[in-house]
Amino acid sequence: MPSVSVIVPVLNEARAVGPALRALLTQDFPRDRFEVIVADGGSADETVPIVRRLQAEFPNLKLVFNPGRRSSAGRNTALRHARMDVAVVVDGHCTLPDDQYLRKVSEAFAESRADSLGRPQPLDAPDPSPFQRAVGAARASKLGHNPDSDIFSAEAKFVPPQSTAVAYTRAVFHRVGLFDERFDACEDVEFNHRVEAAGLTCYFTPTVKVVYHPRSSFGGLFYQLSRYGMGRARLAFKSPRSLTPPALVPPLWAVWVALGWAFALVVPYAGWVWLGSLGLYAAVLCGAAVALGRGQPRGVGRRIPPVFAAIHFGFAWGFLREVARQTRGRILRA
Repeated sequence: MPSVSVIVPVLNEARAVGPALRALLTQDFPRDRFEVIVADGGSADETVPIVRRLQAEFPNLKLVFNPGRRSSAGRNTALRHARMDVAVVVDGHCTLPDDQYLRKVSEAFAESRADSLGRPQPLDAPDPSPFQRAVGAARASKLGHNPDSDIFSAEAKFVPPQSTAVAYTRAVFHRVGLFDERFDACEDVEFNHRVEAAGLTCYFTPTVKVVYHPRSSFGGLFYQLSRYGMGRARLAFKSPRSLTPPALVPPLWAVWVALGWAFALVVPYAGWVWLGSLGLYAAVLCGAAVALGRGQPRGVGRRIPPVFAAIHFGFAWGFLREVARQTRGRILRA
């Protein structure tokens, strides 16, 4: 079975990094067949001391410093120190389901002979709040994430790598290069577009899923999705063919919500169309809340509509801001 380098880019992850690293370092996998490489982007909290203490206990834990601070630069910094057969990216704030994770990663590469692996990334948290439950339910629905993505699938199959690939053979990096450090979000999507363009394969397997913690506040969720939107817009400018219709729906809807009323000034009955569309959107969100909230603890269902709004308008805000920034930059350079 292939040996495994685990890449962990971190920045101010003191609250979660200790349990995440201990779960990785105590895996049921030969100690000399894996390494964990933490790339710290200049944390101002206790992240680095926590990693240092764990290094005294686990010799296969490495700490490297990422002067670029961003996750994309951290991935590259860690990859330059990696020495195993395959590399898998694991964030410092996720949870592994069991101590077989690295064994399953290695076995999946050996059995599929794929160039990369994709995995499910469900959202959950220990003792989740009603808001976090609402985020997990919304993000797992077709209305809450890109319907072209397989990250919530449960079926093992070969898939396009764009939205799911997180583990790669060393040959992949020799073929397509490293992560684009100009990206502060969606660097994995950009990298995976190059993986697909190179004709490399991706095998999606539920056996290597990891669990991510949902954001715990409306503002945190809005900010997270705005970063995603920014990254997708930046990718569209770099690679226009990467832009898909589902990625355009939130920003176009946000523009309509913000400006559609103005059509009433010049187009008869346009104001009623605008108001009707807002009512339909609200009805869809409430209907989804009823369906997704069924069987959930009290208070979860009523939080689902604003969660959907944060997802849609957060993504749209980041996307449109990046479009404006890119357009302004190109005009100034012209």
